[in-house]
Amino acid sequence: MNSVSTDVMKLGPVLDLAAAENLLLELRERLHSAAPLYLDASSVETLTLPCVQLILSAAKGTGTFGVANPSAAFEGAFADFGLDFPRAPDLVPAQEPDLESQDGNDGTIAADDQNVLDNTIEEPVMSKRILTIDDSKTIRDMLGMTLVDAGFEVIQAVDGREGVEVMDRETVDLVITDINMPRMNGYEVVRDLRSRPELKGLPILVLTTESDTDKKNLAREAGATGWMVKPFDPDRLVATVRKVIP
Repeated sequence: MNSVSTDVMKLGPVLDLAAAENLLLELRERLHSAAPLYLDASSVETLTLPCVQLILSAAKGTGTFGVANPSAAFEGAFADFGLDFPRAPDLVPAQEPDLESQDGNDGTIAADDQNVLDNTIEEPVMSKRILTIDDSKTIRDMLGMTLVDAGFEVIQAVDGREGVEVMDRETVDLVITDINMPRMNGYEVVRDLRSRPELKGLPILVLTTESDTDKKNLAREAGATGWMVKPFDPDRLVATVRKVIP
């Protein structure tokens, strides 16, 4: 068997919000390479939510990406969110990745009836439009990457006020909003949209770091369709979107 050259990216000690944008750019560039990409996380001392989300989203749809030599702090950050990360073998120069060990999930939907599958292929499907509202550029980019990859059209708003202004002129099939934002928070966004008769049936998902039961109840009372906690699992997010979108 031919050995496959591995691209190893050494992570720095502090992976915070300031580091997230640079990490996003570098991951995008390196993931386009044919070589498997492994992140060496042995030196990581601080890992915050934006970078946790980056790593989760970057792993979606590829079997040639993973984290090797995770530090205790790296392991602990994911454990705090109740999540696991894509793992790679200990780094060995020019090693061949065990591709057969990957789960092989390519995002396709199986159909038992071949006629149903054939008809689905023959008939063009209109792309559903989703508005994402979040004051974190990293989270907006991760939502966009995940949803566009799943076949959706995505519009972005940087805070609640811009989100409701977008809805003054655009028609969408789903809104995903953060809660804690400047100018207008997520509860206010949901109440504003629900006050419009034409949007009574619009699905609205709340995506936030908050997991408090009282705050979930506030979102439901405001009119939210559902609630997901950051960092989000990309596959679970797409499944939820497909479940609630008309």
